[in-house]
Order: sequence, then structure tokens, then C-alpha cells
Amino acid sequence: MSRTKLTVILMVFALIVAAGPAWAHHAFSAEFDANKRVKLQGKITRLEWINPHSWIHMDVKGADGKIENWMVEGGSPNALISQGVTKSLLTIGMEIVVDGYQAKNGTNRANGRDITLADGRKLSLSSSNTAADDKPQK
Repeated sequence: MSRTKLTVILMVFALIVAAGPAWAHHAFSAEFDANKRVKLQGKITRLEWINPHSWIHMDVKGADGKIENWMVEGGSPNALISQGVTKSLLTIGMEIVVDGYQAKNGTNRANGRDITLADGRKLSLSSSNTAADDKPQK
């Protein structure tokens, strides 16, 4: 195999590997609907502090009284920390209210905009949806 051919193959491979994280990261509009505002009140059941998005799992009482588990996407751990949302602030069992946008497919997944704590503090979840932030809540 010639040196030029090997160089081209290695460059293509490097581009594919570098593009992997970009494929994994999605735009807000690919998964969430800016017209499907949700307000979720419930208890935290699990926290995932991972990149590129953190996840808050919570149990929410549905309209029929049954408990539904929701997954709420937040910004990256660093983005949350810069907004004052830290691992020590959020704890399992804590009651919270999340304002956000539901998944387009209607599942119990949401992109979180804000979180309100039991003491009334309201903090940003660093939503990836800046376009939807201007829409009035229904």
C-alpha cells in the first residue's frame, strides 16, 4: 500500500472518529417540541451527571393519580454548576417542579428549562432550546 493511500485512509478514519460525538449530540428541535410545554412536580428518583446532557429522573403523579417516571434533560454538568445546580443541591427524594418541553414522540421525556426547589428558589437547567424560551407558557 502506498504512503499516500495510507495517509488518506488514516485521515478519513480520524474524521469519522471525531464526528462520532457530534452525531450523538442532538439539536433541541430533533427531539423536543417547543409547543408542548410541561410543568412537572414530583420527587427526584435518580440523577445522571454526564456529558453532553445531565438527566433528572423524577416520579410525577399523573392526571389519573398514577405515578409516572419522567426523564428531564438538562445542560451539561458544567453548565448546571455555573447556574448553581450542583450534585449537593439536588438529592434523591427531593420534591421539585420542572418547567420544560415534552418530547415530540409524547413519551415521558422533557427538556428542562427551569427547576423550582421546595424553598422557592428557581434555577436554570441550561436548556438547549433558546428559540423556545421566548414562547409564552400556556
